[in-house]
Amino acid sequence: MKILLIIFGVVLLLVGAGLGVLSHPAFGLWRHVSTERIQASPNYKDGMFQNQEPTPQFTGDTASTRGTLWRFLTNKDTLRVPNEPIPAVKTDLKNLPTDSDWLVWFGHSSYLFCLDGKRYLVDPVLKPEWPATLMMKPFAGTDIYRPEDLPDIDVLIITHEHWDHMEYATLRDIRDRVKQVICPLGIADYLRYWGYTDEIITEMDWYEAIDGITCLPSRHFSNRLLGKRNQTLWASFMVEAGGRMVYIGGDGGYDKRFAQIHERFGSVDLALLENGQYNANWKYIHTTPQDLEKVILDLQAKQVFTVHHDKFALSVHPWFEPDSAAHDIATKHNISLLDAPIGTIVKF
Repeated sequence: MKILLIIFGVVLLLVGAGLGVLSHPAFGLWRHVSTERIQASPNYKDGMFQNQEPTPQFTGDTASTRGTLWRFLTNKDTLRVPNEPIPAVKTDLKNLPTDSDWLVWFGHSSYLFCLDGKRYLVDPVLKPEWPATLMMKPFAGTDIYRPEDLPDIDVLIITHEHWDHMEYATLRDIRDRVKQVICPLGIADYLRYWGYTDEIITEMDWYEAIDGITCLPSRHFSNRLLGKRNQTLWASFMVEAGGRMVYIGGDGGYDKRFAQIHERFGSVDLALLENGQYNANWKYIHTTPQDLEKVILDLQAKQVFTVHHDKFALSVHPWFEPDSAAHDIATKHNISLLDAPIGTIVKF
C-alpha cells in the first residue's frame, strides 16, 4: 500500500509539473480559439487548412514524424553548426532614416524593412526564452539584437505560427510599440492571449488585401506543439507602397504560386525567399536548393534576398550550403542577389 501511495504521489507530481510547463503563455494552449472565420474559409476543408496542391509533410525513406525526428536528433554532423561566430553588425535601428527603402536582416526569417516611409517587422525572433530555447539555439555571433533595439513598428507581419517565426518573448516585449499587426487566420487568437488588442490586428485569408498588403498562399503547414495540425493558416505577403513592391515569401515548398504571383503583380522590387532548413524528407514544405532556382526564375523579382538560414540548425544540411546555393543560382542566371551579414543596412 505504501509503495502504491508513493507511485501515485510521483505520478501526481509529474502530471502537475507537465501542466505547469504547458501553462506557459508561449504554448498558447489556454487561448480562446475563434472558429467562425476559419471554418468559413475556402482553404479550410475536412477539419483543417489545406495547401493548394497535395502536400505530404514527410517524404522519402522516413515518411513519418517519428522517423524524421529520430534521424534529426541522432545526426551528429558537425557541419550543421559553424565552428566560428557568424559575422554580424550591430546597427542603431532606432535612428535609421525613413526617407529611403532599406532592409536589415536579423538572421533566419526575422527582418525589418522600410518602404515608402513605413517600418515593417517580419517574424521577429529576437529573445528566445524558455521554452523556445529547448528547440532553437542561435549560432554564435547571431544573437546580437533584442526587442529593445527595435524602433516603433508601423506594421508587424507574422507569416505563420511556428516557433522560429512567432516567438512569445519578443512579441510580448514589443507589444506597446506596434501600431498594426497583419497575420493569417487563427494567429490573432495567440496575439490576443499575449495582450495585443483587436483594434490593431488584421487577420487575413489568402487573396485578401488591406492597406497595400495582400495575403498570398504558401505551401507549408501549422502546428505550434500539441493538438491537431493545420488549425491556423500559413501565408506569404505582398507589400505595395510608393509604387514599389516587396514580396515576403514565408515558409513553403515550391509550387505554381510563384509563376502566378508574377503574372498578377509583375516583377516585384524585392523578394525575400526561404532558403534553408530543407531536407529530402520534407521537400514539399521547405524550399530545396534545386527548387530555389525554379522559385527565382518563376517569380522574376528585380532583387532577391534569401532568409531562413545562418541562425538556427533546424535540419541536417551544412550551415553554409543555403547561401552557397543562392550565390550559384545568382551567378548562373545573372540574378541581383542582395547578400549581407546580419544587421547590415541593405538599400533596395
